[in-house]
Amino acid sequence: MSPLFPAADERMRIDNWLTIALTRANERVYQGPVAASPDARLRLDDLAAFDFSAPRTLESLLPWIVERMEHGVVHVNHPRYFGLFNPAPTFPSQCADRIISSFNPQLATATTSPFPVELEAHVIRAIAERAGLPRGTAGHFTNGGSEANFTALICALTHADDGFASRGARAFAGPPVFYTSREAHLAWLKIAHQAGIGRDAVQLIDTDGCGRMDPAALARAISVDMANGRIPVMVAATAGTTGAGMIDPLSDCIEIARRHGIWCHVDAAWGGALIASERGRHVLAGIEAADSITIDAHKWFATTMGCGMFLTAQPSVLSAAFQVVMDCMPSNLAGRDPYVTSVQWSRRFNGLRMFLALATAGWSGYAKHVERSLDLADLIKDGLLALGWKHANRSPMAVVCVEPPPGCADVRSIARAVLESGAAWISATEFEGREVIRACVTSGEASESDIAMLVDSLHAASGS
Repeated sequence: MSPLFPAADERMRIDNWLTIALTRANERVYQGPVAASPDARLRLDDLAAFDFSAPRTLESLLPWIVERMEHGVVHVNHPRYFGLFNPAPTFPSQCADRIISSFNPQLATATTSPFPVELEAHVIRAIAERAGLPRGTAGHFTNGGSEANFTALICALTHADDGFASRGARAFAGPPVFYTSREAHLAWLKIAHQAGIGRDAVQLIDTDGCGRMDPAALARAISVDMANGRIPVMVAATAGTTGAGMIDPLSDCIEIARRHGIWCHVDAAWGGALIASERGRHVLAGIEAADSITIDAHKWFATTMGCGMFLTAQPSVLSAAFQVVMDCMPSNLAGRDPYVTSVQWSRRFNGLRMFLALATAGWSGYAKHVERSLDLADLIKDGLLALGWKHANRSPMAVVCVEPPPGCADVRSIARAVLESGAAWISATEFEGREVIRACVTSGEASESDIAMLVDSLHAASGS
């Protein structure tokens, strides 16, 4: 048999070995440091030996890869990873990845993959309903938030002038521009570049001093641009800024966009999971009136990586933006075939990750997951406040930004000391012009003892 396609019994034997090996590796990860091993760079030297002139057995390669992964990455699956928005993945979504890889369906059309395409559409409808979007809302799964936000901009440009589809930015009477907060994810700059309207099209709006877009500044910027011949096409509000977890005043942003007849998008890549919680979802008030929304399942919904979602209350614009006709395709069904309603052509069955997790936990299970993160974030804040630290942000999400007491080590030194200790993973960032320590509760397996260890580590590193 070919080593690329071994016999069924051989596949089962290796697969069983890999299941056990990964389980044991994760157990070791949970007991060890969060950051990559100091000698990880040395281990990369082993790659030079792979000139691929002679084959090696899979049995020899798999232990090597698992060991290098165990020591050569920051462990986002560690319960004391309090870093960026990429949490430990749920077990159902890990199961989904194995199923997806085995069947390897191509989701370009409903003709070739009727069940996967309909399953994804079903999940999108469920998410839209939970978010309060109107009946008939459509959308699709993406590889992540940047792709979903790019889709929003293409829809906004198409909505602003249907000539954009054929003539691009030349269809507009002046330079098209769009608006987002200075605290928003700067992937918007790359997105504007990709869309062909240039990075100067991104108008970064001042905040209100608390990390949220200032509606008055937004209204002024739109008026100034219109007076100077620029063409506003979109307001992109953020529900969960990367640095501090702040939520822009969604209703105000949407009302301003409506007043000028422009597209309003909400980037809720992280914060969108709050729709699961009856206790927390009120902070997203107004999101139901958006033209489109981004939510990343691989963030607070904790699926495996590469699982974003784009939803729009204007499905006709989505179809107009991405429609294409090609004789070789088995069908061309607007609203059903993902290749005519999205950026991608060939596409992976990403939606199964969210489906299995949501079907396993239900909305009530996800509510507990989200609310537990909020409670643990409060423990971080309260623990550090009791030691004289200052709470810098007022996020309704599980993101805590803090400043050490006067006379302590500087923020960057504290963060570096904690990372080097291996006790936890946090980051130093800037919030409203001040250096802060940022800790975000991402792991569904973090415990109160993990929080206590983080607080103790930060305080010890501060030297107070």
